[in-house]
Amino acid sequence: MQIDFHHGVTYVCARLAGFADSEAGLIAYCAQYVDDATKEGEIEFDNGMRFSRISSAHKMLDYANLSDLSNCKAWLPFHFLPGNRGEEAPAAPPPAYDRDEFLERCVCKPNSPVAREMMRAVVERQDRPYALHRLGIAAHVFVDTWAHKEFVGFHHRINSATDLEAENDGHHAEPIGSRIKLFFGAAIDQIQGLALGELFPLGHGSVLSYPDRPYLRWSYTNGRGQKIRRDNTALFTEAARELYQHFCRYRAFSTQGEAVFTMSFKPPAAFDRIREKLASFVDEAPEARHAQWLAAIRRGDFGFSADPSYHDRGPLSWKCHALQTLEDIAESDEPLPFPPQFTTSNWKLFHDALQAHRFYILHELLPRYGLLSV
Repeated sequence: MQIDFHHGVTYVCARLAGFADSEAGLIAYCAQYVDDATKEGEIEFDNGMRFSRISSAHKMLDYANLSDLSNCKAWLPFHFLPGNRGEEAPAAPPPAYDRDEFLERCVCKPNSPVAREMMRAVVERQDRPYALHRLGIAAHVFVDTWAHKEFVGFHHRINSATDLEAENDGHHAEPIGSRIKLFFGAAIDQIQGLALGELFPLGHGSVLSYPDRPYLRWSYTNGRGQKIRRDNTALFTEAARELYQHFCRYRAFSTQGEAVFTMSFKPPAAFDRIREKLASFVDEAPEARHAQWLAAIRRGDFGFSADPSYHDRGPLSWKCHALQTLEDIAESDEPLPFPPQFTTSNWKLFHDALQAHRFYILHELLPRYGLLSV
């Protein structure tokens, strides 16, 4: 999914679930920032303190993402959560899988037991200072299980796809060579020396951005030779509906406790407008669709009027507020002055939550299913 869903739809779902504007804005910011936190490393301050950050995404042309190490640390915990074939966690101790079965169990499945257990852990751990930040991060991972269904966060032939077709988008009638050039833009020259077969089997690279566009109806032949047809609007609507349930559980947990996990929350009538927007916002550019979502929110299309914003860089970004600089800290040789607000800043708490989420997924959750990937 792209910024229109991760920021716009996530914000709407959070508000409809009862979160205040500031809370929903924070959750939605974190949900989108998972795709934009591409830098990692240690920050040194002039008072001797240090802060370590990790990345949750890679730039499209960062070919380090083809290494198994990077795949496991970014793609699996943040974008392609293993679905364990849709099965519940096995009895302890978990069985030892061979290579083929391990791979099959790592294929992403929408709303899998793994994904639901991840959301349950977030709901239960609300005493952390970064609890809402982690909810936003988990929201990103959770809804991506619909967009990324049947793909795996490894560089593997199981992700290969052919016969790519879209029913309702003239742009995607272009030949595959033209689609590749349009997808990568001016950077196409940088990949001429790389075999496309080496790039595309990572995640859903072989189908470009088709799984992430909410209005598309499309099809492809997967690596097993099966013809797959997708209605993204239906998938994304279901993802939003399930995300709403977890947001409601999060809010009700303080009074209802464990009972929330067996409760079903009826969405308000305004929720039906989410599907309408998903189907009708058909601009190819995700930023344009995002602008349409923000305009709909400002108009009060969902029963409330607000002006949520998102800036991943620049003077209005969380990063600039936290560090009090627009300097590229990765290129700086000098320690930064320590800002007094850094410790409680949203940017620092987001990165704390990012670390907590990755550790939980790789070292607590997946091992319960017999899936080790570190």
